[in-house]
Amino acid sequence: MALAGSLVLTSVAVPASVATAAPTQSRGHAADPQDAALAFGSSGYTTITVTVDGRPVDVRWYKEICYVANPVAAAAQQPGGPGGGSTTVPDTACGYQSMNVFVPDSAFGDQRAPVYLAVNNSGWMASHLRASVTPGASYNSATSNVGAALKAGYVFVDVASRSRGLVGADGSFPGKAPAAVADAKAAVRYLRLNDTEMPGSAERIVVNGTSGGGALASILGASGNSGEYTPYLAAIGAAGIDAKGRSTLRDDVFAVNAYCPITDLGNADTAYEWLYNVLGTRETTGQNPSPGAAAQMASRFAAYEKGLGLRTPDGSRLTAATMLDTIEREVARSAETYLEADPAHTIPPLGGTFQIMAGGTTKAYVNDWIDVDTATRTVRSVDMERYLAFVASQAALKTTPAFDAVGVDGNTTSRTETNLFGPPTAPYMNYTEFSWNHNDVPGDGSGPDDTGLTWKQYTARKSTTVDDQVHLINPMDFIGTGADTAPNWYIRHGTRDRDTAFTVSVNLDRALAADQEVEDLDYRLAWNQPHAGNYDVPEAMAWIARVVQKAGDPLA
Repeated sequence: MALAGSLVLTSVAVPASVATAAPTQSRGHAADPQDAALAFGSSGYTTITVTVDGRPVDVRWYKEICYVANPVAAAAQQPGGPGGGSTTVPDTACGYQSMNVFVPDSAFGDQRAPVYLAVNNSGWMASHLRASVTPGASYNSATSNVGAALKAGYVFVDVASRSRGLVGADGSFPGKAPAAVADAKAAVRYLRLNDTEMPGSAERIVVNGTSGGGALASILGASGNSGEYTPYLAAIGAAGIDAKGRSTLRDDVFAVNAYCPITDLGNADTAYEWLYNVLGTRETTGQNPSPGAAAQMASRFAAYEKGLGLRTPDGSRLTAATMLDTIEREVARSAETYLEADPAHTIPPLGGTFQIMAGGTTKAYVNDWIDVDTATRTVRSVDMERYLAFVASQAALKTTPAFDAVGVDGNTTSRTETNLFGPPTAPYMNYTEFSWNHNDVPGDGSGPDDTGLTWKQYTARKSTTVDDQVHLINPMDFIGTGADTAPNWYIRHGTRDRDTAFTVSVNLDRALAADQEVEDLDYRLAWNQPHAGNYDVPEAMAWIARVVQKAGDPLA
């Protein structure tokens, strides 16, 4: 049942009041030929039938909608095929800037239904268009977010976006930051432009993503209507950019449903090395191949954390000195929430074993870190040193550096996020001070060896863009500013997730808690979950239903 209800920066921000002046724009109100060319064809669908919880559901599928007027052509062969080869993409013209829109029968003609916007760029990788809803498929709404969204009567949208790894038709790399953010904003703008013609409400967009997708959902939710993206939107022909380069449409969203978001990449190495060195985790688990580098990066965390000016839930300052206690409390809260949810849920006693499946194999890990009172089903204590060792043992820690490693001390094999940054002519660029200053690969365009400049000297130049790229994909830089933050946030980060430091999601939560635009914030470490997403479909969908109902009629 449907519920009722070239890299350039501009220093001129678009005030929220200006964006609010144009809540929607339909085909009949198109301001210029470019917007008219992005009109939605309401009759251009194919009807398919799927099964949700054993019952047939008719779905209208609007296929491969190109949401920009000037898409960037991609090469037919993209990296990442079987065995490290390549993959042939079927749509080189707009396959990375398109969306599939699926409308269940309960939402036919419904202008109030929420729009569930799925961004699919895990690892911050480019995402060619996919179809999460396929003819004849069966979905269980208890385990599938796709099935649950269709059952709830939501319009389900799969969004493709450029990002790292994308090879253009001209051999360049057009997915450099902030391409993925610009594309996601362009998709939102397309939905707003066509709101009166499309089923669902562009005022009820819920963005869902995991890992890099969780990060994209987070920056999309944090940077609503920021004028800093206008040049990028104009370049791709996004809806709502007039002939004078001014924004006439909004790109803020209603809600963010993010799992293990890989955010704050400019400080991610510092956070990672601090977390896994402050209690000697790398050393304890035999995973400290570069102790000097690890210590140097970790030493910067205290100043970084202090500079954020965040507070814990009890109002005290969140600093390096209080961060471990904060994480410990979140781990205990995660365990107690898990136990409270179902009487059948148990946590092994001290000395017992966790049975964890990874890669198709189940392994036993001794519980030497969390003590639970079985009578009261509460946590007595968490040994943080042993907990972090457990996290690092069940999934090996990342390299040092974990996120900006290519070209550092001659390392050119790491698949870290460096290819998200730099000009479109360069395969990668180091984007943090430590990695830049330690790059020693001749000819890669990064580091003092090629530029003759330290990181501080390089980023002090007005022509430098890599620091702007880092900024434009970091939600922490937009929360609590003049940008329009999404009012509703649901964030989960698994207690076994070693892919990014727990400090990253804690800081995101604390920043959102201080933003007066945020009305509903549901953050938690998800008990016994690895780096993954959509493992709590009933809980997440219930949260979406609640915030939608609380917000009321979007047409009012």
